[in-house]
Amino acid sequence: MLQLTNVVTDRGSKYAVSGGPVTDRKAADSFLKTLKRDKKFAKATHNTWAVLLSDGTPLKGDDGESGAGMVILRMLEREGLQDHIVVVTRWYGGTKLGGDRFRRVQDCVRAYIGMLSA
Repeated sequence: MLQLTNVVTDRGSKYAVSGGPVTDRKAADSFLKTLKRDKKFAKATHNTWAVLLSDGTPLKGDDGESGAGMVILRMLEREGLQDHIVVVTRWYGGTKLGGDRFRRVQDCVRAYIGMLSA
């Protein structure tokens, strides 16, 4: 599992990004379960995620952050990154971010993809 913590902070909300190889829904569920074994991530407000399987099947989860899974999925499609789950974690800081929350999700995914290609 690759992980970047404290990627972005915006109005009190803190973000982290995690990811790793998965080949099907069962592996994606297992990855999320492993991530949430860490109490810090289990207590997060949102763990949004997406993966594009090599057969073209898109999987995503918003975990209450409506639309965030699709943002991650679109970025994975643009990068051509398949069979690799990306999870953006948010700890809510008390102030609603509105549309800026999608920019923070993009920031996290960009940082993760940059770490992969480094």
